[in-house]
Amino acid sequence: MQQADLTALSLTLQLAGLSTVLLLLLGTPLAWWLARTRSRVRPLVEALVALPLVLPPTVLGFYLLILLSPNGPVGATLQALGLPGLAFSFSGLVTGSVIYSLPFVVQPLQNAFVSLGNRPLEVAATLGAGPLSRFLHVVLPLSRLGYLSAAVLGFAHTLGEFGVVLMIGGNIPGETQVVSIAIYEHVEALAYSQAHVLAGLLLGVSFVVLLAVNLANRRARLTGLL
Repeated sequence: MQQADLTALSLTLQLAGLSTVLLLLLGTPLAWWLARTRSRVRPLVEALVALPLVLPPTVLGFYLLILLSPNGPVGATLQALGLPGLAFSFSGLVTGSVIYSLPFVVQPLQNAFVSLGNRPLEVAATLGAGPLSRFLHVVLPLSRLGYLSAAVLGFAHTLGEFGVVLMIGGNIPGETQVVSIAIYEHVEALAYSQAHVLAGLLLGVSFVVLLAVNLANRRARLTGLL
């Protein structure tokens, strides 16, 4: 494996890891609100969160590029504040990845919160536990399988991103060139052997993480039956 491919792999793992952490931090309150609210705007918010599931990645990447570019509303604001821009940068990749993978994290968490029901929270409340204590000591432990699924799906989905990261970050070696873009570049150059190595690596990693989730789900179901 060439040094450039190793750099792309390292960058991809950093991107997937950081994006997953941010997705869990941002997705938890959003999923909790969606699971508990009766607001009339809930269907609208759910549709917006799920939009990346059906929207072509290049379309999402294009509009994000418009927003983050120096002439866009976000990019112009950052420029006026003297902050670095997000377009064609690693920070921009993280921003796009979080938005693109949001439904893969929010939906498993929302399902876990809904399946929890009200009874455990009501019991904890009668014992004097406050809202934060109930969430930390009741909701989180009982939703651990949902968090596992959300983390694995968010991480795996970020690993294979192409359209969004290409539109936002371009193809800058060592800065925005991730594995999926490196594979495309190898195929364009007819370097199929190098493309096989990277593609096979992504295939193996994706299979392993999904297998881990399935085994964890199976173990949880068997444990619940005992």
